[in-house]
Amino acid sequence: MKNKFNKLLFLFALSAFAVSCSNDDDHDHDDHSEETNQEYKYVRILVSDEKTTELSLVNPVDGTTTFFDAKFPKSALYTTESGRFAGIIHRADNTVETFDSGFEFHGDHVDTKGTPKFGALTGISLSPTHFKSKLGEIVTFNDGDGTLSVAKESDVHSPGAAFTTINAGLKAHHGAMATFSNGTYAITEKDNSIAGTLPEKVKIIDHTGKTVHAAKLATQGIHGNATDGTYAVFGSASGILVVESNGNQKLIPHPADFGTAWFGSILETAYAGKFVGYTAAKGAFLIDVVNNSVTPIIENTKIMQCKVSYNHKKLGVLLHSGEMRVYDLSSLSLDKTANIISATAEDATQKPQLELTERFAYITSPATGELLQVSLSTLAITKIKTSATPYRITIFGHENSAGH
Repeated sequence: MKNKFNKLLFLFALSAFAVSCSNDDDHDHDDHSEETNQEYKYVRILVSDEKTTELSLVNPVDGTTTFFDAKFPKSALYTTESGRFAGIIHRADNTVETFDSGFEFHGDHVDTKGTPKFGALTGISLSPTHFKSKLGEIVTFNDGDGTLSVAKESDVHSPGAAFTTINAGLKAHHGAMATFSNGTYAITEKDNSIAGTLPEKVKIIDHTGKTVHAAKLATQGIHGNATDGTYAVFGSASGILVVESNGNQKLIPHPADFGTAWFGSILETAYAGKFVGYTAAKGAFLIDVVNNSVTPIIENTKIMQCKVSYNHKKLGVLLHSGEMRVYDLSSLSLDKTANIISATAEDATQKPQLELTERFAYITSPATGELLQVSLSTLAITKIKTSATPYRITIFGHENSAGH
């Protein structure tokens, strides 16, 4: 009888353990999710197509792809500040769409809010080109008329939601804007003091389009910008233009050997007052706007893609040779280097695109209709099927594996 009783106790304990494990699974306490050779559970990759309206939503955890149809092909893709939504920019068709990953971040975990789908929020404007998202807003600069289109992330699923227009009295130009933490915008101006499409100045406006701080400096052309909320940094042929939220402006000189080269792309980092400047003519450099310094990260004229990681702590570089290099933006040290893909001609019509998370690099393969997932810990490559001619990609969702 005693042996039978002990057996019953053992079976009861075993059953309780099984239930406990089952409950843990229900709450997503998955030890494997924290391994560096597996992507975070709530990260997704969105891929547009060059020739069709097909969008590929890739789940990099299990290598599966779900397909959706955008309004137009060949769209540019961006991620909103919250990480939940993607902005789909159809510049040639004057249209902006929004797409919901379905993942909402809550500080230490992620809630699933329905299924991935398009948002009700759409925008119609003249040549929407430059995309930014700060302070819960989604903003585009419209090259066709020099206006801003602004909407709230919270309105993405509001029936009939649309962008509102901010008209600052600007001429149409290929411009850019940045949002400061105080809610104002730094916005480019074109006064035609130089020939061409590029603007020469930057002023600060409010939500009504009223000028808060007039431009203080004129340049020989501006392209590319980023902001940390206090500083807005613009690439300029006259130097690196730094605009502060209080209206102060200054130019940081390029390195002495730059000649006529200048940064056409400025990227944000996780570090206050520090940005990455990139020019194909020289390479990628760390810009410290507080100390007025420009420090080389990689000096190379054969860079095909130069991207900051999703957490803004790494810099990924893909060379035309097919070599990928990953740098730590805190130390500027080279973390990883490997030949990942075959060489791409510098005059290729469509080139592979690169994005990075903390754990993986993602590279499109336009010729094979695939997304390459490259482990940053092992450099192992996984191929995931996408639409036939992948064009642009963005990472959205959250680098987190804890559910509610």
